[in-house]
Amino acid sequence: MSQVTDRRRLEALQAVLAAEHAAVYGYGVVGGRIGESRRAEARSAYDAHRARRDALAREVRDLGGQPVAAAAAYTLPFPVPDSAAAVRFAAELEERVAGVYSDLVRAAGGERRREAAGALREAAVRAVRWRGGSVAFPGLAERAGAAGTPTASTAPTP
Repeated sequence: MSQVTDRRRLEALQAVLAAEHAAVYGYGVVGGRIGESRRAEARSAYDAHRARRDALAREVRDLGGQPVAAAAAYTLPFPVPDSAAAVRFAAELEERVAGVYSDLVRAAGGERRREAAGALREAAVRAVRWRGGSVAFPGLAERAGAAGTPTASTAPTP
């Protein structure tokens, strides 16, 4: 691969890693507010994001990069005082993660691209489950404004 391609891939991996950090934080909030009937679903999503976060950190290191660290805290996009708000928040988390994975799909090739597409699909399916409905192109709205990429400085609204 060329240096430009490697750099682009590493930047996309770092963005996805940052999104996964935000998702892990966000699911901590969701887990504290979600009703009993959906607690197992929230736990499963939390575990999935933690596993992806850890794998991405290893991949960044394998490429010679220093994995982006999680922020100490993230600003939520809206108050999450109860189970209904936690469900809305979980759906938003997944839509944002899907958007960032769409960038990695564009930046990667081969097996990494297939894995990124799979992660995008998983996030989109979780978003549908949380929201109770789907959107035509998961992650597209988040990418349109480029504001959906979680970072500590822009309060990744996990």
